[in-house]
Amino acid sequence: MSITRRNALRAIAAGTAGVAVVAAPGASAATTSARQRAFAAAAAEFGVPEPVLLGVSYLKSRWDSHGGAPSTGAGFGPMHLTDLRAVAAGGSHHDKGEDPRGDAARGELRPHTSDALQTVDLAADLTGVDAATLRTDPVQNIRGGAAVLAHYQRELGARADAPADWYGAVARYSGASDTGTATFFADEVFATITAGASRTTDDGQAVALPATPVSPRREQVRALGLSTVAEGAAEAPPGLPVEWVPAPYQDLGGGNYGNYDKAERPNSQQITHIVIHDTECTYDAAIGLVQDPTYLAWHYTLRSTDGHVAQHVLTKDVGWHAGNWYFNAKSIGVEHEGFAAQGTWYTEAMYRTSAKLVKYLAGKYRIPLDREHIIGHDNVPGTTADKVAGMHWDPAPYWDWAHYFDLLGAPLNARPVRQPTGMVMVKPDFATNPTGYTGCDTSAPGAACPARGSSALFLRTEPRDDAPLLADVGLHPDGGPSTVAISDVGSRVSTGQRYAVAEVRGDWTAVWCLGQKGWLRSSGVVPVLGQVVTPRPGLSSVPVYGRAYPEAEAYPAGITPQEVVPLQYTLPAGQKYAAGPTLTAEYYSATTFDPAQHVVVRGKTKYVQVQFGHRVGFVKLDDVVVSRTRP
Repeated sequence: MSITRRNALRAIAAGTAGVAVVAAPGASAATTSARQRAFAAAAAEFGVPEPVLLGVSYLKSRWDSHGGAPSTGAGFGPMHLTDLRAVAAGGSHHDKGEDPRGDAARGELRPHTSDALQTVDLAADLTGVDAATLRTDPVQNIRGGAAVLAHYQRELGARADAPADWYGAVARYSGASDTGTATFFADEVFATITAGASRTTDDGQAVALPATPVSPRREQVRALGLSTVAEGAAEAPPGLPVEWVPAPYQDLGGGNYGNYDKAERPNSQQITHIVIHDTECTYDAAIGLVQDPTYLAWHYTLRSTDGHVAQHVLTKDVGWHAGNWYFNAKSIGVEHEGFAAQGTWYTEAMYRTSAKLVKYLAGKYRIPLDREHIIGHDNVPGTTADKVAGMHWDPAPYWDWAHYFDLLGAPLNARPVRQPTGMVMVKPDFATNPTGYTGCDTSAPGAACPARGSSALFLRTEPRDDAPLLADVGLHPDGGPSTVAISDVGSRVSTGQRYAVAEVRGDWTAVWCLGQKGWLRSSGVVPVLGQVVTPRPGLSSVPVYGRAYPEAEAYPAGITPQEVVPLQYTLPAGQKYAAGPTLTAEYYSATTFDPAQHVVVRGKTKYVQVQFGHRVGFVKLDDVVVSRTRP
């Protein structure tokens, strides 16, 4: 055994007290943490170039351990060793409560429900370490990932010390079954190696990957024998492979059809929003669901393990995904493989492909990159009062909105304002904000969720940590307070959302939310500029709507007017709410299989989108005064 290999094994066995590993050039002494030493030791033991091992891990987990909890792709630890058998996958969220189409002019939809890589088994065979330890012990997990990478390299018949010669093994480690996705993953890994990276992990480990310029041997991917995806009509930015897996637009007889609606957007109506979802099922199950002609379809699905993207519906057409027909008609739906209720985490590979896709779509349709236009499914309001309680709440607080907007090239609060403005943006530090939720384990609803970073904060009725949460009459009609259950968004605000300030006391800030003052620690918000609305003078309150529909007289003969009915919420005089876009009333009448009979109804009424609670809502422009905040 060589001295290098023997020292590496000693370092692994000793953990934080093992033989010192010299930091790579450019790394500070602070980055010789236990995690950094584990990467160095595993790289030496298995003959993997350390930059390659660090780069692969960054694209999978950003070097985080996540306390041994699985990702949305059933992957564990810094190296994302996959173990589907250890993950209770659950069912689809699409069969729970919400009608995804959300159009009162048609009947409600109800549906009918797979495998991932098992790299943990290969890692166990190669290292002699059991699967449970590989899932939960970061040091052994890194060893397992290094062993798998080295195994892939041997199978390619390439024995080399230079990072450039590991492109094929890196591409295979993505887990992708197609050349395009594997290449995209490997390219991102080697771009990270070239640019360098450093951060502190979720468990406080400082890790650095010094910039290492490298020109990888991309031709190696041909030796993997991967398939070529059917891109077909797929819409995607250059360099991002998107598989075309079309949803069936099919006449089912009896006046029924599925599973989306034909349209001619943006010629027929503007696309104003992109809705971020998680699937609440495996990628394979989601692909099966979207191909069911009797149910629903959205525009894109992303796989967690490797970030693979599939498109199902052309963006000109209207998917059935948001549970609110107004938003369906005006948005693009992007589903990410994930399980919000299980408290799982999202991979860096999926964040990156999603951001590249969404940035492209936003540019194509001139959609602003902000939290008023790029929203979660959990921000979509119910269409009417009776639909509020059944609305979905994905992608939930474990979606890292701040990191996502960094990847979009539109960092939140990119131009900080130093003085108070009367408006704040929610912006906690995701990694150090482990807000205490319950209900991730459906077998023990009251049990605490895993301690993990969160993009959300709770609002309280008084400026103290033990004060009750705000009431949400839509979710709790009895008037009781909201709860800390992960599915309860009643008293929750999320990163990037903006709220008008009601009061400041010491270290606490109160914002207007759901017609009440909601208090949160001032450290979780930053002052920002923007527009606010308040009721016009003389009005004691104004109604809040879940959709921006036209007045009855705007509808042509033969099309039944949709009721303009408010939700159970009102915006009282004296309160201010952050304003989003001003929108002209529209309703897309699409109730027949023949798209020639589909009609966009436009009214004269104008609405203002407002951040009324965790979800957005609409108020009529004639009911409010719109003003700008100032320092």
